[in-house]
Amino acid sequence: MAEQRKKKEHYKIAWLPGDGIGIEVLEAAKIVLDKLNLNAEYIHGDIGWEFWCKEADALPQRTLDLLSNVDAAMFGAITSKPVKAAESELIPELQGKGLIYRSPIVRMRQLFDLYICLRPTKAYPGNPINFRDDINLVMFRENTEDLYSGVEFNPVPEVLSEVLSKISKPFSAFKDLQNDEYAISCKINTQKGCERIIRAAYEFARKFGRKKVTIVHKANVVRATDGLFLDIGKEVAKDFPEIQFDEANVDAMTMWLLKNPNNYDVLVAPNLYGDIVSDLCAQMVGGLGFGCSGNIGEKLAVFEPTHGSAPKYTGMYKVNPIATILAAKMMLDWLGETEKGVALEKATADVIKEGKVRTYDMGGSAKTLDVANAIAEKL
Repeated sequence: MAEQRKKKEHYKIAWLPGDGIGIEVLEAAKIVLDKLNLNAEYIHGDIGWEFWCKEADALPQRTLDLLSNVDAAMFGAITSKPVKAAESELIPELQGKGLIYRSPIVRMRQLFDLYICLRPTKAYPGNPINFRDDINLVMFRENTEDLYSGVEFNPVPEVLSEVLSKISKPFSAFKDLQNDEYAISCKINTQKGCERIIRAAYEFARKFGRKKVTIVHKANVVRATDGLFLDIGKEVAKDFPEIQFDEANVDAMTMWLLKNPNNYDVLVAPNLYGDIVSDLCAQMVGGLGFGCSGNIGEKLAVFEPTHGSAPKYTGMYKVNPIATILAAKMMLDWLGETEKGVALEKATADVIKEGKVRTYDMGGSAKTLDVANAIAEKL
């Protein structure tokens, strides 16, 4: 998989708060990073709903330029809305131009080829909302293709409709529909995309002594794209004979994860399935307040909590920052600052176990920065 960086004397880190509570949880992460004395320059980057409304670009070119010249990035959260709902929120000069909102995080992943979405799922003892206290899974989600490719049509172009009617018998059922009466989203899996994410999962398993890799798919129905993913998985597995190969349909996977989570170790999935299953995994260890994520490529990595911007909580400093703090731990590991990463995880685990400082989701009344300060005190 993409190699972690070598330690440096000084780091340049893009700081991308985004919208809503993204600003607050990044503020919490900064408290613990400062306490660790990480020698870094944190450079603000514009991203999110505000810039879509003002500029029709949720990921402006200036932010792309910034990301091209940093060691890593920390990302908070963004607000995404359907395009039809978004049009009225643009500044008047931009309304009526047929502009299409695209998720800036999805675009960022594709532009910088952040093909690995690494999502660890670890239960910390003392968390009252753990499903079980012994869960320790890792999800590798392909991050650049599949149903998130952005190849979508509504209405469907006449030329595409004609081609599909000629080459696809099942499509003939739609032949009498007008082109604005249906929509098409293309699921695109490539050999390269499948091979490198599956190989990354196996290399991770080998490096960290994991015993099994499970390929998550729906190849019994989605035969072409998921069939390709599964076939390549079987081939890659031959290069790692010491690691048990496993495969499961995504629907069955959601059932078995709840029933027997300890039967699984490393999961690897196409983009959409990985997104869905990793949220299920997060809930088993306390919810999205504990869901951290790394978007990793060969030259850049962007770390984030998996939760959204939660507009209703904006400005309240109410939400749990632990997902973002654990994402900062992942960033430290990526930068080669593994000792600082170990210290940060231990301090976080100690605060969870003590149970004295808990946000509302854990049954407490502590504020976002209370949790960050409690963790910082242990560093």
